[in-house]
Amino acid sequence: MDNNFVLKQTLNQHDLQMVDSEFNKKKKSTAVTWILWWFLGGIGGHRYYLGYVGRGIAMTLTLGGLGIWSLIDAFFITGALRKKNDEIELEVIKSVRSFAPSASVQG
Repeated sequence: MDNNFVLKQTLNQHDLQMVDSEFNKKKKSTAVTWILWWFLGGIGGHRYYLGYVGRGIAMTLTLGGLGIWSLIDAFFITGALRKKNDEIELEVIKSVRSFAPSASVQG
C-alpha cells in the first residue's frame, strides 16, 4: 500500500524495526490461507482466517455458493491476502507512531 510506504518513511530506524517485528508476528500467511482454501474453502475457512467473518458465514450457509464461490475465490485470494496484510501493517505503523510521535519523525 502506498500509504504505508509514505508513513514508513517518517519513522526512524528503531521504529521501523519495531514495525517489521510486530508485522511479522501479526501478518497472515500465504500458505495457511491457501491450505484453508483447499480444505475448507467450501465453508469459507480462508475467509474466517482473513477476518472476513460475514462473508465466511455466507459461504458456510451456502456451501461456498455450491462450490462456485470457492472456485472464484481461487482467483482473488492473493489480492485479499495482500489487502489484509496491508491493513495489518497500517495498524502496526499507527500503533508504533502513537507510542512516541515526536521521536518517530525524522528531521
